[in-house]
Amino acid sequence: MLLMKPCISLLLVSFLLIEARVDKCGTQLLEGCFCGEQFYQNETMFVVNCTGLGFTTTDMLEQLPEETEVLIFTGNHISTLETNIFGDIVDLTMLKYIDMSNNGIRDIKGKAFHHVLGVERLILNHNNISISQEYEKNFHHPRVFSNFNSLRELHLTNAFADNTDAALADDLHDIFVNSNLTKLYKLHLEQNEIRNFRDERVFCDLPELHDLHLGDNNIPSLNFNITCLSKLRYLDLEDNNITKFSQRDLDTFDMLAQPYRSENLRIQLEGNPFRCDSAIKNLYNWLHKTKVIVRDLDRLECHQAKYGKRYIMNLKILQNRDKQKYHKLLWCF
Repeated sequence: MLLMKPCISLLLVSFLLIEARVDKCGTQLLEGCFCGEQFYQNETMFVVNCTGLGFTTTDMLEQLPEETEVLIFTGNHISTLETNIFGDIVDLTMLKYIDMSNNGIRDIKGKAFHHVLGVERLILNHNNISISQEYEKNFHHPRVFSNFNSLRELHLTNAFADNTDAALADDLHDIFVNSNLTKLYKLHLEQNEIRNFRDERVFCDLPELHDLHLGDNNIPSLNFNITCLSKLRYLDLEDNNITKFSQRDLDTFDMLAQPYRSENLRIQLEGNPFRCDSAIKNLYNWLHKTKVIVRDLDRLECHQAKYGKRYIMNLKILQNRDKQKYHKLLWCF
């Protein structure tokens, strides 16, 4: 009989935990979700976590507890975010973080997000957001993020459907112009097959932008304006399709470093197919004198094919060599 007491106690504790979990969610629509306090972003916050539950609609989001600070709604099957996914009544003034990654989202309706005035981070990574539907009719909604008055981080890594480069460039321009993201601090756009932008001032309507992540795209050059981003501190251009920088590009980088600014720009450039030609001479010389901080300099390489062989040279190693020997080695190409 004494041996049964621990078992009964454990069952009772488990039942109470399950009951508390249901009570904190407040509705059967959120069945399977975790609702309660968790340690998140170095502090204890009220989290609603609905990961991998196979939801096909967002109806349950209209019943979120008012104390929700973090919404993790990932790994479901939501093709469309309809207008006003959080409903008309719920007051979500505490909500700060939304993660809707890996949901298969294809379309985000205008005014899909409402009651999100306090949200600081929105994550829509690894979705399949389409830009154009049949007959190439564009149906993007340029004010899709217009209600995010406090948004500081927007994560759109691999968020868009493939083969939408031209339409995506137009879409991004319209979104940034019309969504009034005046507090946006960090923008992630990696892995979206981006090559060109319709307007070189595509990011200029983001006055507080500090970190711009454009890695793992197909960008061929510095084909967008960064001098309008007076607070830009980090630019990620790694793993793109950049073969060279013009002298104008290098001068542009310098405009965001001392003596023009107190804080030097940091840039990430490795993984680009720089050519070992006259343009690499300018880049090499610039690396010696610039105040811009080039991260992972030891990974910078230039590539050249000569006499049927492919040569790869590491720029940092070349920097550390005697300059005269470097000229003899590189200038021969």
